[in-house]
Amino acid sequence: MSKQAILAFLDHEQREFCDRHPISKELFERGAQHYLYGAPSHWMRRWASGFPPYVDEARGAHVRCVDGLEYIDFCLGDTGGMCGHAEPAITEAVTRQLSRGATFMLPTADADWVGEELARRFRLPYWGFTTSATDANRAAIRLSRMLTGRERVLVFNGCYHGSVEEAHVALNQGAVVLRNGIHGNAFDHARLSKVIEFNDVPSLETALAAGDVACVLAEPCMTNFGMIEPQPGFLRNLRELTRRSGTLLILDETHTISAGPGGYTAREGLDPDLFVIGKAVGGGVPVGLFGTSEAVAQRLWAQVPKVNPVKVRQSSHLGFGGTLAGSALQVAAVRAVLSRVLTEDNFAEMIDNAQALAYALRREIATHRFAWHAVQSGARVELIWSASIPRNASEFAQTRDPDLDALLHIYGLNRGIVVTPFHNMFLMCPATSPTDIERVARVFASFCEDLSRLVPQTSV
Repeated sequence: MSKQAILAFLDHEQREFCDRHPISKELFERGAQHYLYGAPSHWMRRWASGFPPYVDEARGAHVRCVDGLEYIDFCLGDTGGMCGHAEPAITEAVTRQLSRGATFMLPTADADWVGEELARRFRLPYWGFTTSATDANRAAIRLSRMLTGRERVLVFNGCYHGSVEEAHVALNQGAVVLRNGIHGNAFDHARLSKVIEFNDVPSLETALAAGDVACVLAEPCMTNFGMIEPQPGFLRNLRELTRRSGTLLILDETHTISAGPGGYTAREGLDPDLFVIGKAVGGGVPVGLFGTSEAVAQRLWAQVPKVNPVKVRQSSHLGFGGTLAGSALQVAAVRAVLSRVLTEDNFAEMIDNAQALAYALRREIATHRFAWHAVQSGARVELIWSASIPRNASEFAQTRDPDLDALLHIYGLNRGIVVTPFHNMFLMCPATSPTDIERVARVFASFCEDLSRLVPQTSV
């Protein structure tokens, strides 16, 4: 009965969205004639509205669609827009560099500043550019295999690391399967991948004991299945066990960069062997970066000698890279982001806003006595349909309610709030204001009120 009420509510909201977005609907129907998934990216099909609102213009934390409706954006390109839309400092730097040339296969003076700042913020001394975090993860995995002589990559159930083949695995009642129905693509996952639950130290110890794992690829806080924080001591055990087994530790902070200026790694004093960041530090320009520790760099140079900057031509590309990696345009964008946008002061405001939003959501949850949680980590907040906070992806999956997810998303869209469509994540950017937080709090309060009238509280 309660499920029927939710589905009826969802149908009402979807019809309202369709009625209010005739231009977006027409554009999507036309796009279906040329795009495999109706739009330039299959991610753009994930909206609970059935078709996406098409964007006309966006500035800061606000978006206007082609139908003339305004939204506060808490999706922010699933972190790619964490700097805010059309941020003036980034727009100025990118426009200036475009007018001087975008890519040369030659460095610019900005590169030296960026390298120094990356080392300062994230505490790894050596860096390489790629064109995406996926490519940066692939580079880190390839280096790990090269340095350890091992093949296997260990990931955590529920992870997402871009289109890295080794990470396309999941656990289903203890069995290793391909996640989300992904095709195997002739890749031998049984031989090359291992997957265990996050926060499970005994399973981690067992998985590494065989001595066949080249690297563990992990987020320090999982962000794909809800938002799952590490249990006390887990990251310390992860570091100790990887070192003991001769396994390299890669921390992928493509999303957890929202923890602070130096990501989770700097905030918690972590010590990875390799480190990956991506879209957020490009401010909208496609970019990925991987950093290495001094020890990893020394091991690499023992196999591939370090370049003498004056006399030796280096020809070893090591199996990764791309002619647009480290382009002048990328470097200019990253410099603007790190120097003028994702600053300590801006992070402080973003985190304050996230705390305020989490407080407001928890207040409404308590008022209506729903068995839900609002989890806050750094500048992001996640709404979880559970009375207890999940410790791993399997626990989260037991609480997942796709229909309630869809209802929250379409309800927000119809009231000018954009929430990440893959789950219930609210991300702050420097332009997010207390007024924006107050507005989403009012919408959530209305959501709870409407839902409590339709569905008995004991069933939600």
